[in-house]
Amino acid sequence: MGNSINKNRSFRWFIYILPALAIYTLFMAFPILNSIKLSFFTESGSEGSSFVGFNNYIKLFTHPETSARYWSAFRNTWVFFAVHMLVQNILGIIFANFLSNKLLKGSGFYRTIIFLPATLSILVTGYIWKLILNPQWGAVNLFLKSIGLGKFAIAWLGDPNIALIIISLVSSWQWVGMPTMMFLAGLNNIPDDLYEAAEIAGATDFQVFWNIKLPLLKPVIGIIAILTFVNNFNAFDVVFSMANVNGAPMFSTDILGTFFYRVGIAGQHPVGIPDRGLGAAVATITFILLSIGVAYIMRITKSDKGEV
Repeated sequence: MGNSINKNRSFRWFIYILPALAIYTLFMAFPILNSIKLSFFTESGSEGSSFVGFNNYIKLFTHPETSARYWSAFRNTWVFFAVHMLVQNILGIIFANFLSNKLLKGSGFYRTIIFLPATLSILVTGYIWKLILNPQWGAVNLFLKSIGLGKFAIAWLGDPNIALIIISLVSSWQWVGMPTMMFLAGLNNIPDDLYEAAEIAGATDFQVFWNIKLPLLKPVIGIIAILTFVNNFNAFDVVFSMANVNGAPMFSTDILGTFFYRVGIAGQHPVGIPDRGLGAAVATITFILLSIGVAYIMRITKSDKGEV
C-alpha cells in the first residue's frame, strides 16, 4: 500500500502543469500544427482551399521572383542576427561587467539608463529614429553639418549598402538592456571566493574576466543567444517602422518577417492577394530552422557537469 501511495505522489506534479500545458497546446502547439497543415494547401478562389502537396515549397525555392526575394530576406535576417550578437550582446556583457563592480557609485542610475529603451514601444522607437536619421532635417545630419562634417551627412536609410546595418544598430541599442541585466544576474551569482583566490594569485582584471567570469557565464550566454536568435528571426516591427514592408530601399532591409507578411497576409504588389499556403510554407521553414538552431545553441553552451 505504501508503494502505491508513493507512486501516486510521484505523478502529482503532472496535475500542476496541466493548466500551462493546456494554454501552450491551445495557443502555441495547435497554431503551429495548423500552419504546417496549411502549407500543403492553397486558396482556389470561391472553391476554398485545395490540397497541393509540396507545391508551395517548390514554388518558394524554384519560382524566379519568389525564390530571389526569399533568399534575399533569408540572408538579410542572418545579417540582422549577426549585428545583434556582435553589438548588442557584446555590449551587454561589457556593461554588466562594469555594473557588477561593487565599488561603482550610482549603479542603479546606470542600470535604468541602459534598460530604459527596452521599455519603449518598438514602433515608436523606430519612427523616432527614422525622424532622427532623416537626410534633410534629421538630428544626426544637422549635428554633423554643425561640426563641419557635412560630407558624412548621408541618407542613412536610403543607401542599400548600410540601411540594414543602421536598422540593426537601432534595434541593438533598444534591446541592449536585456542581455545586460541577464549577464549582471549571472555575474552576481559567482562566488566571491573565486575572486579572492584570483586576487591572491595576482590575476589581472582581464584574466579574472576571461578565466573565471566568462566560463561561468556559459549557460547565460546560451540563453541570451537563443533569445536573440528566435527574436531576430521573428522580427518585423523595427523594419516596418524604419523602412517598410517592402524592405526599402531595393529590398535591402527585407527580412523573413516582412517577406512573410507580404506573401501570406498583405499580398504582394501589384495584385495584393495573399497566398496563405505559401506564407505558411515560409513560416514552417522558419520554425524548422529555429528548432535546429535552438537545439544546436543549447548543445554547445550547456554547462558541463562538475564545472565550478
